[in-house]
Amino acid sequence: MIGPDKALRLAAELAADFARTAARRDAERILPTEELDRLSEAGLLAITVPASHGGADLPASAVAEVIRLLSVADPNIGQIPQSHFAYVRNLRQHGTPALRDRLFAGLLAGKRLGNAQSEAGTRHVRDIRTTLLPRGSGWTLTGRKFYATGALLADWIPVLAHLGADGPLHVAWVERTAPGVEVIDDWDGFGQRTTASGSVVLDEVAVPAEYVTAYDATFGGPQTYGSFAQLLHAAIDAGIARGAVTEAAAFVRRKSRPYPDAAVERAADDPLVVHAFGEVELAVRAAEALLREAAAAVDRADAALSAESAGEASLAVAAARAATTHAALTAAGRLFEVAGTRSAAAGLGLDRHWRNARTHTLHDPAAWKVQRLGRWAVDGVYPPNHGQL
Repeated sequence: MIGPDKALRLAAELAADFARTAARRDAERILPTEELDRLSEAGLLAITVPASHGGADLPASAVAEVIRLLSVADPNIGQIPQSHFAYVRNLRQHGTPALRDRLFAGLLAGKRLGNAQSEAGTRHVRDIRTTLLPRGSGWTLTGRKFYATGALLADWIPVLAHLGADGPLHVAWVERTAPGVEVIDDWDGFGQRTTASGSVVLDEVAVPAEYVTAYDATFGGPQTYGSFAQLLHAAIDAGIARGAVTEAAAFVRRKSRPYPDAAVERAADDPLVVHAFGEVELAVRAAEALLREAAAAVDRADAALSAESAGEASLAVAAARAATTHAALTAAGRLFEVAGTRSAAAGLGLDRHWRNARTHTLHDPAAWKVQRLGRWAVDGVYPPNHGQL
């Protein structure tokens, strides 16, 4: 069984390998199929399977650090399992015993979950049109999803859909290869290019009743489903920030030329360069510290769930999300300021850090995280109880 220390060691070892080919995957848009297989083989995608089913049952703090380590190397690889881990939580809470037995056994054997949640062309991100309609003793699933991160490389796809035309949201668990399921590789974002975030088309897919779990009911009381999912997004951005600083520093040490007025032999000794690195390092360290604090808050809420503990977890994660957004954009943008003209060469692929940061930080507006923190500071009001906080 994988404990926290072993999970972090495995993640760090694999990340070191993944980093060597990250720029090439980005430039040529090579999906990380082999890399995801290695994560599965190492057991890192099964670390939240409950102990009652033979899993490691690791806490949110360990999962967030695994995601951060992977994202330092390649945030595409870090983002793909985010939905995987989020939907494991849904399965733990709402799955029938038979469904949990089957899917948890699959996860322990290396199976992967994707997601089919967001839809294009709707009024907002929580406007869902996909439906589950009655058919015999089960349901038929119809709809079209976009931004379905990881679906191309998944074995099972949890699909968010209304039960009936306008009933509560539920999750339909379908196999990627099931009749009526089509996964299209049509994601063309300029960043996070290899997250396998294409479209999922669902054409009257037959879903047995036991393969449908509650979703809206998750938010009927105190919960950490949203803060956990958002914590992992913060971990991705923290990883992007650290990866950008690390690669920029290596470039400055080895390849940058000093500015003549600095009167130094190395660009790395230019006081303006050193000061800029110090400012970026400050932002990144602050974001990493807030990420650890947020992870601890989610762990505390998981251990003793209440309206107060869940609210404190949401606030801590909101702070981490705002800070990691700032750190990722700052580090990836200022990389070129400190590294100089040579760093802009397309063949180096250093621009991928900014493109990845700019793309992933659009996932949830940081300004709304700050708004929630401000409302707490002014009136002591906890964030709303939904999946994005």
